[in-house]
Amino acid sequence: MINPVPANSSQVKGPPLKMNRYLLKGTGVGALGGLLFGFDTAVIAGATQQLTQVYNLSPEQLGITVAIALVGTVIGAMSAGAIGQKFGGRDTLRVMAVLYVISALGSGLAWSWPVLLVARFIGGLGIGGSSVLGPVYIAELAPAQWRGRLVGMFQVNIVVGILLAYFSNFVIAELHTGVMQWRWQLGIAAVPAVLFLIMLFGIPRSSRWLVTQDRIDEARQVLEMMGTPNSEEELKEIVASIHLERVSRSEPLFSWKYRKPIFLAATIGMFNQLSGINAILYYLNYIFARAGFSRLSADLQSVAIGATNLIFTLLAMTVIDKLGRKKLLLFGSVGTAICLAGVASVFFTNSHQGVLVWLLVAYIAFFAVSQGAVIWVYISEVFPTKVRSKGQSLGSSSHWIMNAAIAFTFPLLAKSSGAYPFIFFSAMMVLQFFVVLFFYPETKRVSLEQLQRQLGID
Repeated sequence: MINPVPANSSQVKGPPLKMNRYLLKGTGVGALGGLLFGFDTAVIAGATQQLTQVYNLSPEQLGITVAIALVGTVIGAMSAGAIGQKFGGRDTLRVMAVLYVISALGSGLAWSWPVLLVARFIGGLGIGGSSVLGPVYIAELAPAQWRGRLVGMFQVNIVVGILLAYFSNFVIAELHTGVMQWRWQLGIAAVPAVLFLIMLFGIPRSSRWLVTQDRIDEARQVLEMMGTPNSEEELKEIVASIHLERVSRSEPLFSWKYRKPIFLAATIGMFNQLSGINAILYYLNYIFARAGFSRLSADLQSVAIGATNLIFTLLAMTVIDKLGRKKLLLFGSVGTAICLAGVASVFFTNSHQGVLVWLLVAYIAFFAVSQGAVIWVYISEVFPTKVRSKGQSLGSSSHWIMNAAIAFTFPLLAKSSGAYPFIFFSAMMVLQFFVVLFFYPETKRVSLEQLQRQLGID
């Protein structure tokens, strides 16, 4: 899951905005980074069994193989903002695309386990960087009226990328490539990565970054190219917002008055991963294998789960502003806890394996329509403008660090019994229910200023 930039709350007046090919192209290319993000994140699921056999991996080594990419993701996410600010989101995304290509080719051609680890770490840098730069680029490029919806395309593309990764694993498995299967599954990611790199040479720099470099005339041209109805008014707002950021840049995040939003951002980021979502996405074929399914059957069922993820992510985008963030989190906590307990029961009793796929499909549906939709929106809402970017980094960091920890420990927990990880995840969702119930405010239809008063922020 990524960290989208919130839409500008101001409304630019002017004639109705029409989508044009420049805006579509810029958004599409920026969102393609999300597709690569999702693809590279999930594709490892189809290769875990063969990698274990080829390199004779212990559970600890398998955990390292999966988690090493997430170490790179944390580093990439934490450093991409500063690099993007200096060189621009578009140009820095080109570097991320190169990292994706190197990682895919290196993983597919890896002649030893250490080489595979290095390639996956490089890919993690690309994932982390694009998770920050992609949505920021789209947000800075898009006119205010379209910003929220266009940034949302990055999240949709992540889920599409996950589905394509599972489908790609299934198709390659059907080709019966034998011991070369894992190489094709990991190496095929080079194709969309090269396409991404080529397309990045056909889009402009963002108007907002150009303003930070005092290239005002170029920024105006980009706004006009994107079809902004009142480019001069939009340009003035960008200049004013950048001035505000420069004035407030010294505001510290870790102070007593921000204790509540810090708690909310850190806990929602951690609970997002304590639900087990990415452990399940990374080790999906491994989970099915532990339950006795064949490799081909596991690949096909993974496609069904990826499709469910996409459908319910799209559904969530239509209801989040109607039902509210807190209700969705509570609903998702209950649903995921029950499904995870059911999965644990299947492994404990070593029976009813036929319902495993349905339990995981239901789990993905509950997650996608609740936590998957809420996390980044909620983090962006609970911090005031002065420290919002720092707060988003905090929430994102807690998410990725917990992600890496769980990805490493999952095989260790599952070594003696496949049930143990799911008992833990289910218990965490019960805990989340009560934390959300008693401590999380509802942010639906509450202005950012009102919310700050509710949280006791001056």
